[in-house]
Amino acid sequence: MKSFFKILILLIASLFINNTALAQSNHGYAVDLLKGTGNINGIKLAYQYHMPKMQNLVGDTRFYIETSVNLWEFAHNHHSQSNLVLAVSPVLQFPAFSFNNTPFYVEAGIGVSLIDETQFGGKNLSSHYQFEDRIGLVADLGDTNIALRIIHYSNAGFQKPNPGLDFMTLSVAKRF
Repeated sequence: MKSFFKILILLIASLFINNTALAQSNHGYAVDLLKGTGNINGIKLAYQYHMPKMQNLVGDTRFYIETSVNLWEFAHNHHSQSNLVLAVSPVLQFPAFSFNNTPFYVEAGIGVSLIDETQFGGKNLSSHYQFEDRIGLVADLGDTNIALRIIHYSNAGFQKPNPGLDFMTLSVAKRF
């Protein structure tokens, strides 16, 4: 599975070496590397749609819808387990500050997700349906955004137990 991640990361990285003339498109993609609690790691591949009529409704606030496929892997004592996750999240980005002429945004969103395995990472997640909550800091480099986020998955207490899963993510996004 580790070689799969390496090949996938190299393939996706090659996509970012691209023509930047389309940076103002409403469509984009993102690749996130995930580091979860315990021995959980993963990758998230996302499509982003930046709705033109929803941009700058309140000041310089930006809005997009993200659909994603996540692959999580749990490894412990020569045992590994994978989990596939599909998610859809509306996301707001609020201007925060600029540093060296680079604008930074605070990002927040709450979406829904469908996980394949409810028994994962030594936890009983109880439900295939989970909420995907995020908060992060985004550097806008023009044609590319780099973000550091915390993402939390849980079923909001609709079923017990509800231990949830937390991830720290590093994301690179680009419009196409």
